[in-house]
Parts: sequence; C-alpha cells; structure tokens
Amino acid sequence: MSFLIGENMTGGYGGADILHSCTIAVEKGEIAVIVGPNGAGKSTAMKAMFGMLSLREGQVRLGEKDITKLSPQDRVVAGMGFVPQTSNVFVTMTVQENLEMGAYIRNDDFSDTMAQVFDLFPILKEKRKQPAGELSGGQRQQVAVGRALMTQPSVLMLDEPTAGVSPIVMDELFDRILDVAATGIAVMMVEQNARQALAIADRGYVLVQGRNRFTDTGEALLANPEVRASFLGG
Repeated sequence: MSFLIGENMTGGYGGADILHSCTIAVEKGEIAVIVGPNGAGKSTAMKAMFGMLSLREGQVRLGEKDITKLSPQDRVVAGMGFVPQTSNVFVTMTVQENLEMGAYIRNDDFSDTMAQVFDLFPILKEKRKQPAGELSGGQRQQVAVGRALMTQPSVLMLDEPTAGVSPIVMDELFDRILDVAATGIAVMMVEQNARQALAIADRGYVLVQGRNRFTDTGEALLANPEVRASFLGG
C-alpha cells in the first residue's frame, strides 16, 4: 500500500467533474510526477488530494488513515505540505519571517529545521533578512518550498515548481527536490517540463481529460514511444 494515495477520484468544481476515477499515489522517499496536456486535470488531482475540492467518488488515504473528509488545514497537521504555483510567498516579509510562518503549527523549537532549510537552500541563509518580494522567481520558489518544509511534512506537494524559471534554475530546483526525497519525505509534483521531471521521478502519471492514461516508472514513461510521441515532443 502506498503512503499517500488518492484512489478512484471523481470530482471537480461546481457541477462538472474534472477527474474521472483518477488514481495517484506516492511512497515515502519517492518522487511522483503528474504530467499531461493543458487541461488534463493535473493540478486538480493534486488539489483533490490536499482537500481543496470535494470528491464525489473515491478516497484519499495518508498512511493507514482515511483523510478524505479532512480540511486542507487538518491535512497539514496530519503531515502534508503544499506549495501552490503562484502567490506562494509573503512578499513584504523577510525570507526568515516567511520560514517562521511555515512553522505556525509547531509548539517546539524549530531552529534545527530552519538550519536544515538553510543547508538545503544556502542562498536563503544569505538573503534571510531580505524581503521575499525582492528575490528572483527561482529564489521565491526556494522560500515557498522551505516554508512548507518547516512543518516537517511527511509528504511535500509541489504545483508546477519550475514554472517561469530558467533551465539552470529548474535543474537546481530538481536537484533540491531529489535531496528532499532522499530524507524520506514523499514528494508529489505537477510539472509542465515533463521530460525533465520524469527523469527524476520514481513513478509518473500521465493524465488526459482527468483520467489515468499511462502509469509507470519515470524511466519507463520516458522510453515509451507513445508517451514520447504524444506528450514529450517525440
């Protein structure tokens, strides 16, 4: 059984279903990547797993626990960290204040966790007194990921973490995501840069119109001729 699984998820916003019996899962220490064309339901699937939309059918389980009815806030307490694609930092606060905001559910001394975040993202330590709004796009993403890590999550969910950043910054972010997974955290991400994301993925999900089209290891999906032709540009 997977550590986190959204099983046979059907639902959407309002009356129309966007997901149709969609199943997404990830194990501890793994990276699971959700790819597919625009409008495939990639971000919707991840938001459903985080409790941001109600499911008509299916369930979400974290460990042995059914969390289908939990609010997003309660899922954070249960061990889920979510980094949205946009508006994911407090621009007027310093880098350090942003990270401190991430520890809002904790009552213990979180200085060790902050030190770990600074080890993971050295540029943030250098700029810790600087307002997050003055940082580059890639540095803001590092702040957003670091803030999610401050809750000490068992699952880290990333919605298009490399959107709008340069290829060099994308490679660096992917390296740091590998580092996060190496600590035993389950990582799930939605990515438009499908080829690069699948290259670091333990498992990959190709969605089309809210349905599972292909599910396999990242390596196998990259080698699949149909996946390559239809979703990776040949």
